[in-house]
Amino acid sequence: MANATPDGTVRVRFCPSPTGNPHVGLVRTALFNWAYARHNGGTLVFRIEDTDAARDSEESYEQLLDSMRWLGFDWDEGPEVGGPHAPYRQSQRMDVYRDVAEKLVASGHAYPCYCTTEELDARREAARAAGKPSGYDGACRDLTAEQKQAYEAEGRSHIVRFRMPDEATTFTDLVRGEITVQAENVTDYGIVRANGAPLYTLVNPVDDALMEITHVLRGEDLLSSTPRQIALYKALIGLGVAKTIPQFGHLPYVMGEGNKKLSKRDPQASLNLYRERGFLPEGLLNYLSLLGWSFSADQDVFTIDEMVAKFDLADVNSNPARFDLKKAEAINADHIRMLDVKAFAAACEPWLRAPHAPWAAEDFDAAVWEAIAPHAQTRIKVLSEITDNVDFLFLPEPVFDEASWTKAMKEGSDALLRTAREKLEAADWSSADSLKEAVLAAGEAHGLKLGKAQAPVRVAVTGRTIGLPLFESLEILGKDATLARVDAALAKLTA
Repeated sequence: MANATPDGTVRVRFCPSPTGNPHVGLVRTALFNWAYARHNGGTLVFRIEDTDAARDSEESYEQLLDSMRWLGFDWDEGPEVGGPHAPYRQSQRMDVYRDVAEKLVASGHAYPCYCTTEELDARREAARAAGKPSGYDGACRDLTAEQKQAYEAEGRSHIVRFRMPDEATTFTDLVRGEITVQAENVTDYGIVRANGAPLYTLVNPVDDALMEITHVLRGEDLLSSTPRQIALYKALIGLGVAKTIPQFGHLPYVMGEGNKKLSKRDPQASLNLYRERGFLPEGLLNYLSLLGWSFSADQDVFTIDEMVAKFDLADVNSNPARFDLKKAEAINADHIRMLDVKAFAAACEPWLRAPHAPWAAEDFDAAVWEAIAPHAQTRIKVLSEITDNVDFLFLPEPVFDEASWTKAMKEGSDALLRTAREKLEAADWSSADSLKEAVLAAGEAHGLKLGKAQAPVRVAVTGRTIGLPLFESLEILGKDATLARVDAALAKLTA
């Protein structure tokens, strides 16, 4: 199995924090972990990192679960599934972290640090002024028992810091190759707050160790923490908490506007935006997979099953990937066209009902929708566009786009519409081709080609210059409604 451990085992994890709306960069990370697990016949552990009570919320937790289900991700261990390493919410594992922290201190791998924030800031500033590294200077590394007692007597609180080794750390990143970080660039770091609450720097590696994670695939922003975690893993192995150090692969940044990393504050970063606009999960995931990975040199559109079959970390690019909304929409449009027409019609249903639809519930005609659906399927990029495309079929009269009206209703349009009405009244309404011939004949009578002749008819009937195939739409709308709308447009033109 490609990129697996020697015994073929692959255990990866997706471990978001339940804060706010899910971010598309987070979804890309989940996708790569899920695809890697499925490609290698491995295990995906879904873990909730909810130790920050000030930012985490139950609402966000439920939203995460709902998003995973909507995207089609299944997980082998985690919330609602269980597993041998339960619980999978960090807020329910505090005793585990407390026990490990105590073992790290007792073994000398960690120590209490009594430095105040003011003292730390002053020493960092002095180091910067002297041109030296500004990380923690190890002031509390080797305190005697008497010094600790003196600090305690002063009423000072302490955090717990992990003691970094004095040698460089070298590891092979699955995406970026061999990386070496010198010891002076990775100083001792906090793992437990002064109030006793464990920090991410402790809980994340401890859970990965206890849950026997073999591959950590995560964002590039966490690359700088890897030397710290590797040192902690070595200590945990010595304490019998961990068995091995996982392999790391750091995925490229997803960039937004202005060559900046796409942040949660960017409007286009929210997964909910794409759900609300009517992206298909398959279309969105197809596009997100291309942000740092390549299916092939000449194919951008593929199914999720095809992605899983081909997914290999060797094809992940280390360069930042730019989020391109137009390309995302184009790929989603391809996936819409790949649907069976019945599946397409069903997928559009939420946008054809309240609160999205501007027509009354009783005005929606399922038979009309079934008839127009095959023609609509080839014209929309996201499902939410269906409402404006078919509203003329379910509203008592079209909603005129004034720009479209001005563009289409030029001088002489009233004469053209009168001729078109005569031809349409005499046409065979069981055939879209017959309706096309009627409008073509009207155009020829006024020296116009079909494109120019049909524009006023389209706007009169649908309210817009662009939309679904006109003659199929007229056939489905019916003779009486079509002629009534042409009459109304003539009345508006001559008023």
